[in-house]
Amino acid sequence: MTRFVLDTDAGGVPAVLEGDGQTGILLATGAGAGQDHPGVAGLRTRLAASGYRVMTFEYAYRAAGRPFPDRQPKLLAVHRAAARRLRDEVGERLVLAGRSMGGRMSTILAAEGEPCAAVVVYGYPLHPPGKPDRLRVDHLPRIPVPALFISGDHDALAPPEAIRRHLEPLPAATVAWIEGADHSFRRRGTAPEAMLDELARITTEWLSATIGPGLADAGPGRDNP
Repeated sequence: MTRFVLDTDAGGVPAVLEGDGQTGILLATGAGAGQDHPGVAGLRTRLAASGYRVMTFEYAYRAAGRPFPDRQPKLLAVHRAAARRLRDEVGERLVLAGRSMGGRMSTILAAEGEPCAAVVVYGYPLHPPGKPDRLRVDHLPRIPVPALFISGDHDALAPPEAIRRHLEPLPAATVAWIEGADHSFRRRGTAPEAMLDELARITTEWLSATIGPGLADAGPGRDNP
């Protein structure tokens, strides 16, 4: 695992790179959790162990110690710089992924033409808290690559009926349901570590079937796949 400072138009922000696969996953955070949050760091480690090169980063507001997210253009500027950094290492085999807000930014970048092979979203926030009439779906049909939306069926920001209406019909979209999970992927009777295992399994199985395996470099005495 390598920690470094990522240069962006909004200044330097902390970032972490883990794993040595030939496919890169840029894992963006949600609005209230940084890259060292157990839910983010744990997923990063699991995806890296599955053969992917995984990068996380802090948005500028968190790097500056501010509690509330920046406006969307600034979020996207930092996110775009992170995508460029990881794409320098993996080329076209870049997956834009993220939890909640970070996942939404990933879909916007993909819809705007940011080069990537696929999109993975953990808990897409269809609307802001308490505002179900403000749907965030207009850009989604413009995503040109396969997209996986992993959603809990108890997610207050993405009710199942809204997911079925707005996400499942998208031609490039796959929706994976986690029964009993809320927006933060908490589920009664399931330990957080077990939930992270499940999220990583769903992700890697879908990516392997959709764009191929991570293709981690083989060690001494092993053949590359």
